[in-house]
Amino acid sequence: MSGTSLASEEEPQFERAFAPAYGQAVPVADGVRRVTVENPSPFTFHGTNTYLVGEETLAVIDPGPLDDAHLAALLRAIDGRPVSHILVSHTHRDHAPLARVLQARVGGVIAAEGPHRPSRPLHAGEVNPFSESADLDFVPDLALGHGATIAGDGWALTALSTPGHTANHLSFALEETGIVFSADHVMAWATSIVAPPDGSMRDYMASLETMLARDDRLYLPGHGGPVTEPHKFLRGLRAHRRMRERGVVERIRRGDGAISEIVAALYASTDPRLHGAAALSVLAHLEDLVERGIVVTEGPPALNGRYRLA
Repeated sequence: MSGTSLASEEEPQFERAFAPAYGQAVPVADGVRRVTVENPSPFTFHGTNTYLVGEETLAVIDPGPLDDAHLAALLRAIDGRPVSHILVSHTHRDHAPLARVLQARVGGVIAAEGPHRPSRPLHAGEVNPFSESADLDFVPDLALGHGATIAGDGWALTALSTPGHTANHLSFALEETGIVFSADHVMAWATSIVAPPDGSMRDYMASLETMLARDDRLYLPGHGGPVTEPHKFLRGLRAHRRMRERGVVERIRRGDGAISEIVAALYASTDPRLHGAAALSVLAHLEDLVERGIVVTEGPPALNGRYRLA
């Protein structure tokens, strides 16, 4: 585990107050409006946020799921203006599938990191528990790497590689404003789900460091409201993950060798509907701990594995 002291890092203060204003284009910053899909769930909070950037020529960020009402709301908000780009942060079905449908109506180049892929190869006999949540048909017109910039009429967006939630996750920095569209990497209402094999805890923690190295003032996430103190919040997320890792190690030290036992202890107050995702989050920590030689198991880390300290 990291030897960094956590004394100066506090758990993040999550903000669950949010008015989705379904069907409306809500101004959230100069030249930026948010339209929220009415697809609430334990994983999407009140719904997925789509952002429109620009005044004359627009960029659309995360068009969302296949939803006729949301498409109609986006078309009202676009109001006949040209759309030069449709950007997709990652290929989960609540973010990506509407891209082609919207493109057929308004044009624009669809840009993203690439098609969906797991963060690592599947082990023999392993089933991806979140495979149905991915848009496996998605292929962008333009593949974006870290630092690639797309410019429009009065705006420029730079892709930031932030894998962890998915292998192909991007955030987008609105240049010269200090605003980042952080998608599902950093959200004010809850921590991001990191679920192997799509997600990777090691990648997620590295992506937090990528964002901490920047000097941004506001995050506009893929679900819920803004993160208004990004660096403080990022440090809190880092502390939360490190403390969770310490909790996993402590449960193993106490004899909890199965993920189900660890989840029962560490997530006792969590909505039971999220315990499956919690188990995958614990697996993500265990994959990292095994790779670092802190924990051992027979064969590759798995949901049904048994774990002990090295």
